[in-house]
Order: sequence, then C-alpha cells, then structure tokens
Amino acid sequence: MVIMALDHVRDYFHYSAHFFNPTDINQTTLPVFFTRFITHFCAPAFSFLAGLSAFLIGRRKSPSELSVFLLKRGIWLIFIEITIVSFAWYFDPQFRRTGLLVIWVLGISMIVLAGLIHLPKKIILLFSIIVIFGHNLLDIIHIKDNILWSLLHQRGLLWSDGTHSILVGYPIIPWVAVMSLGYCFGPLYDKSFDAFRRKRILNALGLGSILLFFLLIAIHAYGDPVKWTNYGYTWKTVMSIFNVSKYPPSLLYLLVTLGGTFLFLANAENLKGKVVNFFSVFGRVPFFYYIMHLYIIHILALLAAELTGFGWQSMILLNHISKVEALKGYGFNLFTVYLVWILVIALLYPLCKMFDAYKQANKEKWWLSYL
Repeated sequence: MVIMALDHVRDYFHYSAHFFNPTDINQTTLPVFFTRFITHFCAPAFSFLAGLSAFLIGRRKSPSELSVFLLKRGIWLIFIEITIVSFAWYFDPQFRRTGLLVIWVLGISMIVLAGLIHLPKKIILLFSIIVIFGHNLLDIIHIKDNILWSLLHQRGLLWSDGTHSILVGYPIIPWVAVMSLGYCFGPLYDKSFDAFRRKRILNALGLGSILLFFLLIAIHAYGDPVKWTNYGYTWKTVMSIFNVSKYPPSLLYLLVTLGGTFLFLANAENLKGKVVNFFSVFGRVPFFYYIMHLYIIHILALLAAELTGFGWQSMILLNHISKVEALKGYGFNLFTVYLVWILVIALLYPLCKMFDAYKQANKEKWWLSYL
C-alpha cells in the first residue's frame, strides 16, 4: 500500500506525467520507468491476498455465511468506487467522469468468489489457472462500444451521454481469477500447516513464476499483447522486457508480480522489529488507508497548483490528470515526487494508527468491518 501511494503521487506531482506515459520506452527514463514498474506489484497482491483472507475468514463461517459476507462486501466496494473513490480522483461534485478501477474489481471479484467457494477447491484452482494462463487468447477480440466486453476484457469507455462518462480501467478478466487463486492458497496458512513447508512451496512457486516469465520472454510468442523490442541499448531493452501490460493484466504481468509476491510472502513471514511494526499499522486498516491516501494526495496537489500559479481550480478534474491540457507545465522533478510521497506516508501514519486503535477498542461495532 505504501508503494501504491508512490504511483498516485507521481500522477499528481510529476512534471513529465503530462507529456508522456512513464512506460513509453522512447520518451521515459530508467528512474521514471521503474518508479512506475514497482507499483505493478500492488494490485495483484491486493487481489490475491483478498482471496486468501476470504479463505481464512471462511474457517469461522459456513459456506453460505461466507457467500453472504463476500457478496455484501463486494457490493459495498463497488458503491464506494463510484462515489467516494471517484470523487477523490477528480474532486468534481457533478461526477462527470467515473472510473471502474481497483476497488471496483476487488468488489466484483468478491461477488464472483461468493459463488465459486461452493465448488471443490480443485475446480476453483483449475478455473484460476485456466483464466490466468489463457485469457491472452482473447486479446485479438475487440468489440467497440460493447458494454459486456468492456466489463469483461477490454479497457475503455463503458458509457457516455456526452457530459457524463463511465470508464473501465480494470476489466473483470483475469482479476477475478487472481482472487480465486488466493483463496486456493488459504490452506497453506492453516495453523496445522508446517511453516517450513509453506516457505518452501511459496519460494518454489515464486522462482518458477519468474523463470517462466523469462522463458516466455525468450520465445517471444505468448503472454502479452505487446512484444518486447531489442533497442540495441541495454537499458531500453530491459525496460521493454519489463514493460508488461496491466489493462487487463497479461500473463507476463501476473507471472512477474505474483512471482515477486510469493517470494515476499515466503521470506517476510518472520520479520519483526520497528520497521515491520510501522508498516503493519497501514496493513491493519487497508481500506481506511486507501481512501485517505487519495484525498490527501489530491488536496496537496490542489495546494501545489495554487502555489505554482495554475490555480486550485485546475485540480477539479474532468479527465485523468495526465490528460488535462491546462496542466501541461505543472509539476515537479522525480526527487520532489519522492519527497511528497514520504510526506503523504508521514501524514497517513498517525491517522491510521488512531483508527486502528479505535477499531481494536470497538470490535463490537459491526459497521467498522466495512472500513
């Protein structure tokens, strides 16, 4: 979650964000590219761990109770996406642009998982693997202005009346399979499961995923709709290799990000100390953190625009901030972006710590489970 905030700070504060995509190999720089790349690990980890958490919660509930739990929270997340989160991105009280982004896809994945959990776990695992490994076969299908296909596998405009629009940033496929895959990993975290064996399995899967990533890169045949290019310059070629597609996430994208997630889970389980305690504060209130970090970043950007002569009104957005023509020339260098990111985390820490303490002291309040 801390890394995720870096990418959103970059969106609102980096000068070059208004001129080129950070993954455009012909225009980007190595620091800018990898500032974007490291945040690729966030959404897959969120989705995977949400599925794993659903399994752990299900140990205390019947299948029907777990289904209701997932269904209610899925609907809640979709509602939050199109209201509170959408406003955070744009600060437009007329809601002229709404994006179906990561919170939406987590919600819809929970709704689908509410049904999948009634199947045998082997079937759920098979479904997850087939979707993750096979969905790139659908890349050749492009259906313009088709609501169903936009929701399923084609990022873009879902609906517009000329004034208001809804866009799909995170199509359902294959995100739903990432969450169901996480659900299948739940038994690894059962109290009766040997910790050393869990570490060995996760390390093997992590290394295997990354090796398969490089194998598919080598054969240059399948796994991503955009093929990498040998630019004749080492770092440009390296960036091209790691320039994997996120919308929707390709097989190569998921192999490298979930592979890294498996390795982290395998080797970070027993870490302790002040640093771990610091980050754990955010982890105990993830939804609260997500909402607050968007509002803090956007408010700081509003102040920055006012202080640099662009006017706070320029941060009332009708489009993604990088596509607002009036903001070309606004922004700061990458070093400043990192400083703002640290400031955002510093502001969030006491807020998250206080809210975590409130949740721990008021566990009987049912509504806190939605926050």
